Amino acid sequence: MPVFATLVVGSDGSTSKNGSSREIASSTDRSDFLARRRSVDFILIGGKTARSEPYHRTPVPVVIASRSFLNPLSDNRNAHWWNCTPVEALERGIRMFGGNVLVEAGANFIEQLITARALDGIYLSLTTASGGDEKIDYRDLLERFEEIESADQADTTFYIAKTLK
Repeated sequence: MPVFATLVVGSDGSTSKNGSSREIASSTDRSDFLARRRSVDFILIGGKTARSEPYHRTPVPVVIASRSFLNPLSDNRNAHWWNCTPVEALERGIRMFGGNVLVEAGANFIEQLITARALDGIYLSLTTASGGDEKIDYRDLLERFEEIESADQADTTFYIAKTLK
């Protein structure tokens, strides 16, 4: 079963704006994102994502890998807050819920999984938004994969990158 990350990036490399990815995402990206997450065994996120994004209701279990003991998702009965690394949470989540995983975390969290060679691929959405923070070079990120496909739809370019180099 595949382990894929998903990440939205603005035209200037921004991955967040005002503390959230909402202002970076396009409506096209949002629709694609919501459809994708319904078909996985579980969602994996970090504590920062849990504190800044709307995860109070999820269609599948959501695993939060965090060193913090502040759990902002205590109202989500599908939330599992684990004090461990992203790789440890991924392994434990696969044992508990299954191997079809969507990682909906920030670039640093995703980088840890790439370094550990724990990802099968990434869905990266490039939108026209700009002026945000937590900037990355999305081209460098994509170049770490063997197979890269892209498609333009409305105001978003969708990349699917598979097989780490």
